[in-house]
Amino acid sequence: MSLNNTPSGARVHIGFFGIRNAGKSSIVNGLTNQTVSLVSAHKGTTTDPVKKAMEILPIGPVVVIDTAGFDDEGELGELRKGRSYRILDEVDIVVLVLDARNTSLTLEEIDFLQIIRDRNLPHIIIENHVDEAAPHSFPELEGESLIYVDATDDDMTKVKEALIKLLPDLKEPALVADLVQEKDSVVLVIPIDESAPKDRIILPQQMVLRDLLDKRCKVLCCQPSELAELLKEDENISLVITDSQAFKQVAAIVPEDILLTSFSILMARYRGSLATQLEGVAAIKALDDGDTVLISEACTHHRQCNDIGTVKIPNWVKEYTGKDVRFEFSSGNDFPEDLTKYKLVIHCGGCMANTNEMQNRVKHCKSQNVPVVNYGMAIAEFTGILDRSLKVLN
Repeated sequence: MSLNNTPSGARVHIGFFGIRNAGKSSIVNGLTNQTVSLVSAHKGTTTDPVKKAMEILPIGPVVVIDTAGFDDEGELGELRKGRSYRILDEVDIVVLVLDARNTSLTLEEIDFLQIIRDRNLPHIIIENHVDEAAPHSFPELEGESLIYVDATDDDMTKVKEALIKLLPDLKEPALVADLVQEKDSVVLVIPIDESAPKDRIILPQQMVLRDLLDKRCKVLCCQPSELAELLKEDENISLVITDSQAFKQVAAIVPEDILLTSFSILMARYRGSLATQLEGVAAIKALDDGDTVLISEACTHHRQCNDIGTVKIPNWVKEYTGKDVRFEFSSGNDFPEDLTKYKLVIHCGGCMANTNEMQNRVKHCKSQNVPVVNYGMAIAEFTGILDRSLKVLN
């Protein structure tokens, strides 16, 4: 897979922040050597976060995010600021852009600096417009390494060098390769139905397939209707991994001596939230009449008539609990700040989001004492095979 084909969720996310007219967009354009963001002398040109997936040599595949100035004004400005701050949940590296033409830091800059320090976010600080004013040594920046640039400077080498030093440890967490041996036979059950994206398979299935191939496993892919025949043809299969929606059908076919799990469960482990989501499973059993459940997806898509999030899971919850449970829904970046009215959050696997964003959503739930579980683990519980699906992880 080339760098340009790297999924967004697997790229390093770099967010650019600062007050209006500090020159964030100019630096983004100079760093990427592209016109990613509009540039103007008028304050507030960038009104919403602008994301661009790209390759920056020698850094590699990244998502660059240009944000609105966090000193924006008025009711609309407050909304823009809120969106900018929420980007902090996604980024691996923060770039704070200051304006050398200002003789002191603004209150917004001081507050923002404290936030990224409190959250221990890797960051660099750029002092921009040094062609128009002498660089400053602000007392609030004691201990910080500053990078001085001219907004019109085409040479962004020093910025790239600083970013490279902050690149996170790119050693991938375990997905599935540590659960199998070389030359093992593994079956991937991939339904091709009304919910399957046209002409492609979804990202977790791609990731698992690649991980197994790298491990030198023999990988067999099929739809649920072909599984029984496939198992008869190959007696050496050690593991079956299925799409969660086919869990019940697949579990009835796969013998007990063959390990069985789902893409969603593997993704929960990969994202580092498996233990927390197991606690969320217990919360399903405690739901009562009148309780409200939030069903959330990290991406947006065209919903089918039998959509898993808005149709199937609500039906399964009601059938499993026998209770009159209420449901609310969110998608994309519209994950609620206040979760206190919810008894449970059932979240998608977050395959299109990066690890930081998913971990922050889980932390957000935990901070408000709201249990969270992903689609696949919930479905495994609904079908009575959660314990079996976790055996491969023991």
